[in-house]
Amino acid sequence: MAHGGSGGPEPDIGTRLRRFQERFQAPVTRTILIGIFVTGLVAQFVKPVGDALEDQAFLGGALLSLVAYVLYDAMHELVTSARTPARTLISSRELSSLVGAAFRSKTVDICFVGYTGETLYNELYHRLEKLLDDPGPTRSVTVRMLIPDFGREMSVPARVGPDDLPLDDPEFRRRLERKCKDYDETLSGLAQQVSDLGRVHVTCQYRVYNGEPVEKICLFNQELVLHGLYDVSARMRTSNPDRVVYDPKGYNTELYVWSGKDGTATDVRAVGQWVRHFEGRWRVAAQPSWRP
Repeated sequence: MAHGGSGGPEPDIGTRLRRFQERFQAPVTRTILIGIFVTGLVAQFVKPVGDALEDQAFLGGALLSLVAYVLYDAMHELVTSARTPARTLISSRELSSLVGAAFRSKTVDICFVGYTGETLYNELYHRLEKLLDDPGPTRSVTVRMLIPDFGREMSVPARVGPDDLPLDDPEFRRRLERKCKDYDETLSGLAQQVSDLGRVHVTCQYRVYNGEPVEKICLFNQELVLHGLYDVSARMRTSNPDRVVYDPKGYNTELYVWSGKDGTATDVRAVGQWVRHFEGRWRVAAQPSWRP
């Protein structure tokens, strides 16, 4: 997976083929090769054309151009088959390796939009803790977590009511809010400890948005984007057997991947759009209730 910083492994064959295909777009190249082929045939059998081109080997040139066209078409098919990344869909449980890759950069920038961010929180905690002993190449870390405003009435999370209709559950919302407050205070406290050592500057911030948690977005160093949809109908049974709640399970969410490093032009544009999307939502988001 992509990660920040300079250097890195050489592009694989799939990446090199994609770059080749992007430099020589199929319609243009095919038109040129067919044009050479047709011109060669015409020059062989139409004397004025042959005289104008002043060449005696038109047929051979035409046949060579036809061979080149066939080879190009085969190459284009190979490029098309290699265009689909080997892993375009991952599980939220696989975040560990991606967070680790992000922390191998000098400047680390991790952003999140979703539910409670518990899966990502656990990974961030361990990575920040390691910075206390061994910062490695990392010199700056910025973490921004955007979660729902659990102080507002919500249909998800909510209690499962008659006919499976959601009923707002203030008690459950307060429980989730306390959990996120603990995450925020833990990460912020750890960030301060790391920053006080003077080797790495770390900031961790939480903000809230108004609405239900329907999607999960993770951005790593503005180069790698993960996006998936929560199952908003997922249920959880509480200690009270008669009380069931709608509670999306983030760790079960599958995530599509876009990589802006060594990816296609489409991937690069997609990553840029996701970054702008997050920055816009972050600007209009509010401070959580537990912060002044």
